[in-house]
Amino acid sequence: MAIQNTTITTGAAASVYTSSGSSAITAIYLCNIDSSVATFDIYAVPNTAATFANSRIYSGVQVQTGDTYVIDTEKLILANGDSIKANASASNSFAVTVSYIGI
Repeated sequence: MAIQNTTITTGAAASVYTSSGSSAITAIYLCNIDSSVATFDIYAVPNTAATFANSRIYSGVQVQTGDTYVIDTEKLILANGDSIKANASASNSFAVTVSYIGI
């Protein structure tokens, strides 16, 4: 198993993980590191998507300061080039950790 860390910001959703082969996302942790309540959106984007507006899997999830939202009950299987993207209501408000395993 491996992990990848990043922070997310406002505006266009940024990639928090891109598969470089077949992989399974085992968990996503979103920790609110901002000084106020913030929200996030997450997208599961296939490598063939021209746009990812219809790829949203979590929308407007509110997290209190210092709390962590854990997504670990759903497992996502990604093909080469598929990605997980995210954005937030405030710049650099979430530290994101993605746990994955190659399959």
